[in-house]
Amino acid sequence: MGINLTFKGMSKIGKLFNEKNPTPRQIAIYAATITAVISLLLLLALTFFVQSPLSWWHGWLIAIIIFAVSYFTNITALERFIYRRVKLIYKTIHKTKAPKEPKEEKFKMNQHVIDEVEEEVRSWADERDEEIQSLKKMEAYRRDFMGNISHELKTPIFNVQGYIHTLLEGGIHDEEINMKYLERAAKNVERLNTIVEDLDMIAQLESQDLHLDFQAFDIHQLAIEIFEEMSISAREKNIRFGFKQGCDKAFNVIADRERIRQVLVNLITNSIKYGKKNGNTKLGFYHMDDKHLLVEVSDDGFGIDPKHLPRLFERFYRVDKSRSREQGGTGLGLSIVKHIVEAHKQTVNVRSTQNVGSTFGFTLDKVS
Repeated sequence: MGINLTFKGMSKIGKLFNEKNPTPRQIAIYAATITAVISLLLLLALTFFVQSPLSWWHGWLIAIIIFAVSYFTNITALERFIYRRVKLIYKTIHKTKAPKEPKEEKFKMNQHVIDEVEEEVRSWADERDEEIQSLKKMEAYRRDFMGNISHELKTPIFNVQGYIHTLLEGGIHDEEINMKYLERAAKNVERLNTIVEDLDMIAQLESQDLHLDFQAFDIHQLAIEIFEEMSISAREKNIRFGFKQGCDKAFNVIADRERIRQVLVNLITNSIKYGKKNGNTKLGFYHMDDKHLLVEVSDDGFGIDPKHLPRLFERFYRVDKSRSREQGGTGLGLSIVKHIVEAHKQTVNVRSTQNVGSTFGFTLDKVS
C-alpha cells in the first residue's frame, strides 16, 4: 500500500511538470521527492542486506525528514540562483527601461518567475524596437526640417544681400532703384522676422511655456471681426465671406480668444490664398455634444490631393512649393494652428476634395 501511494504521489507530481516553465517551488518539490524516494529505497535495500528489517512507520518518518531537508535546501539554492540571474537580466534591460515599480528582493517561489521574466524581456524588446523606429522617423523629420528651414531662410537672406550690395556698389545714388531696392530689402527682412516669430511661437507651444488666457466669448462675433479685417485681401480675388446655414448666430466657447483669433486668421488667410477667384469662404459652427463645439472653415477652391493631407500640419510642408512661396507664406501657419488647438486640449482635422474645396475643422469647449 505504501509503495502504491508513493507511485500515485510521483504521478501527481509528474503532471505538474508538463508545463513549459515550472515554478521554483514545483522544482524544489520534485527534486525533494526524488531524493526522498531514492533515499528510502536505498535504506530499504541496506536493511535487507544487513538482515535488519525497517518498519514502514520508520521508513516514512525518515522519508519525510529527508524530503523536508532536501526541499528547504533546494528552495534556498533556487531562490538565490534565480534571484542572481534575474537580477542580472533586470540590470541589463533597466539601463534603458526604468522599472514600473521597484522589484522585490525576494521572488515569490510559487509563481512562474521564468515566464514573467520572459514576458518582461519580450515587452522590453518590443518597446526598444518601437523606440528605434520612432528615432528613425524623428531623424528623418529632423533632416527634412533642417533642409526646409535652411531653404526658407536662405531665400530672403540672399535677396536682402543682393539688394544691399547693389546699393553699396553705387545703386544708392540711382534714384530709379535706390528706394525700390530698399523697400524690397525691407520686405524680405519682414519675412525673416515673421519666420523667426512663428518658429518661436511653435517652440513655446511645444514646451508648454505659452500661457493661455481662457475666457468665455462668442466665436461668431470673433469671426465677424476677422471678416471685416480681412475684407481687403478677400476683395482682391473677389472672395465672399459668410456663414453656413443655421450658423449666423451666437456660439459661446471657453478658450484663449487671441489664440483662437490667430487660428481663424491663419485658416481664413489660407482659404483666400489658395482659393479660386470669385469663390467663397464660409464658417460653420456645430454642437458635437454637451461639451464641445466644432468650428469649420470651408472654401470652394481647388482642393488638396489626398496624399498631402497626412502631412499638411507639418512645419514648412507645402503642397505646391513654388506657388506657396509666391503667396508669401512662411509654411508655418497650419503648424501653428495645430499647436494652438492642441494646447487647448482639442483636436484639428482637414478634409478636402480636388476641384470641390477644403474644410479645416477644430473643436472647442462650450460654455456650460
